[in-house]
Amino acid sequence: MFNVHEVPTISYKLLDTNPSWWRRRTTLERTLTLISIVALIAVAALVIALVSVVLSDKHHEVLELPGTAEALGAPPATHIISKHPDIETNEVTSKKDDICLTSECVHTASNVLEALDTSVEPCDDFYNFACGSFLKNTNIPDEKTQVNTFSVIGDKLQIQLKQLITEEPSETVAKPFKLANKLYKACMNKTLIEQKGTQPIVEIAEKLGGWPVIKGDAWDENSWTWQDSVKNFRKYGFSMDYILDFSVGIDLKNSTRRVIDLDQAAIGVSREYLVKGLEDKIVRAYYDYMVDMAVLFGAERTRAVNELRESLQFEIDLANISLPNEKRRNSSALYNPMTIADIQTKYPYVSWLNYINALLPEGLDVDENEIVIVSVPTFFEALGDLIKRTPKRAIANYVMWRIHGFSAFFLTEELRKRQLQYSTVLSGRQEQEPRWKECVDITSGSLPIAVGALYVRKHFQEDDKSKALEMVNGIREEFEKILKEVSWMDEKTREAALNKLHRMTTHIGYPDEIMKDSKLEEYYKDLDIDPDNYLPSILKMSVFGTNYSFNKLRKPFNKTDWLNHAKPAVVNAYYSSIENSIQFPAGILQEKFFSADRPKYMNYGAIGYVIGHEITHGFDDQGRQFDSDGNLVDWWQENTKKAYLEKARCIIEQYGNYTEVLTGLKLNGINTQGENIADNGGIKESYLAYKKWAEKNGPEPRLPGLPYSPQQMFWISAAQTWCSVYRAETLKMRITTGVHSPAEFRVLGPISNMRDFSKDFNCPEGTRMNPIKKCEVW
Repeated sequence: MFNVHEVPTISYKLLDTNPSWWRRRTTLERTLTLISIVALIAVAALVIALVSVVLSDKHHEVLELPGTAEALGAPPATHIISKHPDIETNEVTSKKDDICLTSECVHTASNVLEALDTSVEPCDDFYNFACGSFLKNTNIPDEKTQVNTFSVIGDKLQIQLKQLITEEPSETVAKPFKLANKLYKACMNKTLIEQKGTQPIVEIAEKLGGWPVIKGDAWDENSWTWQDSVKNFRKYGFSMDYILDFSVGIDLKNSTRRVIDLDQAAIGVSREYLVKGLEDKIVRAYYDYMVDMAVLFGAERTRAVNELRESLQFEIDLANISLPNEKRRNSSALYNPMTIADIQTKYPYVSWLNYINALLPEGLDVDENEIVIVSVPTFFEALGDLIKRTPKRAIANYVMWRIHGFSAFFLTEELRKRQLQYSTVLSGRQEQEPRWKECVDITSGSLPIAVGALYVRKHFQEDDKSKALEMVNGIREEFEKILKEVSWMDEKTREAALNKLHRMTTHIGYPDEIMKDSKLEEYYKDLDIDPDNYLPSILKMSVFGTNYSFNKLRKPFNKTDWLNHAKPAVVNAYYSSIENSIQFPAGILQEKFFSADRPKYMNYGAIGYVIGHEITHGFDDQGRQFDSDGNLVDWWQENTKKAYLEKARCIIEQYGNYTEVLTGLKLNGINTQGENIADNGGIKESYLAYKKWAEKNGPEPRLPGLPYSPQQMFWISAAQTWCSVYRAETLKMRITTGVHSPAEFRVLGPISNMRDFSKDFNCPEGTRMNPIKKCEVW
């Protein structure tokens, strides 16, 4: 996956005005437009002068060219000297104009110039050269945690979706679109939400025996078990994974069938924080948040302080018996098939057959011979003792806290303000985002297929599919060349790798089925939403989604099922190891990532980088564990595997030695290795694909005001894809728990490993961007 970022804000007033084309341009765009007009006039004058010379001197058969061009044996050259003395390019002018003067090129040049900081030497710090002005001039809105390319596109997408979702549906409109409108209304009806107060969750909690910290001595311990609580959570639409994770997934070793998975608990705070205990700032903030929320729901503070300390300890203990992320990258180690009878023998503290059948939908049953995948046996070995030594009341307080914490987001402003205080500690966000933005996000996230259908029908250009597919095929061809040429791979493994690449399927934009109302209505036929009941509607959608997923247990997995690729209104991209497929939703095929009306070097640097990234994911440290059919199979010969792991080790150490200045934290080279390998391979493949395209189609014109060659502009485009400003808290959380390196290192890491970059920018060996030691997996 590329990476999804929080969608930032934009002034809604942009929808209410209709200024002229000239007034909508930025100052820089106006300047560049004027320069372009002057340049056109000058070119016209030059043409007239040349025609006059030809007409007045007809006996000359050939117009003499300047000595430079003649010496080169080529048309006149434009010699460009940048502000940086070691960057010098000689561009041969094509038969076309050397500078692109279209409105799209002017607009693109304006955006590039606004981000650049030409006072920075590109060979010393290409990220700050490409993004320096963006970093200096971008302020993060109070309701946001970061601002970047993804979020800018997300701003536009939110406005587009709001217009689609809020349009009052007629009687003849298909049900899925009415559902989206109803959910948005339920979210926006703050008056009704405040009137209901905490009643929606209180009513459910009472049916579950109540939250002990609120019930006090009236709580009935004898009638409560944690297994029954999980079964009830399933019934009402809450998560079933607070103590152990239960799901229906794909069998990794036979990816055409589905199987039940048991995994470690989904805890409320990342394991990396919880294992540090209350001495950690985040854990302390989490505990204070738990106590304050319990009080707001009606608990007595002294009791909440004491009892929730015990429930927090239970959650800390769950974290301590869980595997860290670094040890979850080996899929084979997480694949431990057992029958339910075996599980009952190994872990007798649960009546597993009864437990599993209670969570499955009505009419779907398993027996003790059913095969279940146990991801982390050590967790289940330790869980029994943990439950045995922990008081029932502490466990009940923990699980009831989790459902109240989840529900609060959909309830009163008083509860949400306390949530915001905790969020501020965690991510640095200072304010809640405007309600309409939140409701758009809730609607599109909860009903992604319905909202996605609305989006592509209105905003996606069908021609973009074929243009993007052309890029995918070109970049894939370059990766194929790499696979054929790498010297460390034996022929048997190479053949398997090539087969996997050839069988990798591509999904661009959206599936055709999403354009058919009948398909959408079939999918959503069992779902209803009440616009007057917000939290119950959220829980109802959760039950609907769980039933849909679990009911597929006995059905074969269809890797081309349109529903697997039917969420187009997102700014992201994906690789699926199970499907061996790459996916580029409609939402990312726009703005800075892709435009059919600008030079190709901008597209190859942006969306091309993304395409190469996703292709390479099929051959990163995790993707390489799956074969061409999407099965968990070791298809690597031993010596080649060792060579691969050695090359991956170089990437791990390179990124693990980076220190982020704002937080002072070193990056986690192990957790981020998959994304880093994909970044390094992706940018290389896209660059090679662009060079091949340019060789076939000829050199492209430059952008106005930018004295850089097409090759240099490729690198600038790639780097500016990652221009990002973060809050310090968000950056710390990303480094501590995330699988993606911070944006700065997604530029510095791959580009410093690329010899072509150093050649294009004339970076001397030994400079920061051209280190002597380079890492390369692909």
